[in-house]
Formats: sequence, structure tokens, C-alpha cells
Amino acid sequence: MKTDTVGQIVLDEADLIDMIMCDRDLESISEAMIVDDSVDLEAAAFWLEYVPAFTYWTEPLNQESFDAIQQQQWHMPDKYKQLDIAEHVLTLCTTDAELQRCGHELMLYQERGLFDLLRFLTYLVDVMRDNHVIWGVGRGSSVSSYVLYKLGIHRIDSMFYDLDVEEFLR
Repeated sequence: MKTDTVGQIVLDEADLIDMIMCDRDLESISEAMIVDDSVDLEAAAFWLEYVPAFTYWTEPLNQESFDAIQQQQWHMPDKYKQLDIAEHVLTLCTTDAELQRCGHELMLYQERGLFDLLRFLTYLVDVMRDNHVIWGVGRGSSVSSYVLYKLGIHRIDSMFYDLDVEEFLR
């Protein structure tokens, strides 16, 4: 096995057959791997029935293409995929100042196509809370986002400290 430039595991035919013969659970790990383009998929159809979830690319991916593909595949329950994230965030606000700040930030997130990310982060925080997972107070420029604060991603009130969301969304 080898990894590509974006860190995904690349398997050749021998790797796949070895995994099948060792009775590895391919379903649970297949999304993190790709099949090398040198594999003759037509000739190797007998093992493809075991690995239907593998992604197959014939062209090497650059970082931008890889990110675009991954951002289309959010693994979360439909409840979160269908969530009106703007309405959800705005219902968490208690003052007019909070509503204005969140409204401004939500427009910036929407312009950048990041609503799916906010939905996933909402799901992630809910899972961590349900499982009593402890996460950090906040880190880096993300603490300048009041929306992330309201969602519980971090615990730094960026309005209190007068932090500009532009620092995060540059």
C-alpha cells in the first residue's frame, strides 16, 4: 500500500486481494482508500463485489479537486443534512446584537458554500455531547466566529472580545 499526495491510501490489485483473503472489514475502511489506476477492473471483477464502496479515479487528484469531492460526501444522518442551519443558529441567539452578528456571519458562510460544514459541525458537537467527549476551549482563528461559538464548537465569546470573523474566513 502507498499513499497519494493528499494522504489517501492507494491500493493495487495485490493489496485488495490480500485484504479480502485476510477477511478484513472493507466496508468500514473503504471510503479512506482509492484503487490504483493500474488495476484492470474488468479482469478483477470477481473481487469488486466485495468492495463496492471504493472510489476509483484514473487521474491523480490535486488538493483542490480532492477537497471538492470530499465536501460533497458528508457522512451524517439525514436529520442534519436537511437542517436549516441558518434558522438553527438564529434560534440560539438571545439578543439583537447576537442576531446581527450571526446574520452577518451566516451570509459570509453561505457565500463560501460552507453551510454543509456547519451542519456537520452541529452533528459532531451533538455526538460528542451525547457520548460525553471533552473537546478544547478553542483554537486559532476559529474563535473569531460567533456562529461557531453558538454551535458549541468553541467556548470563546468572540463578541465579548470584539474578534472579527474575517480573521477566520480569509
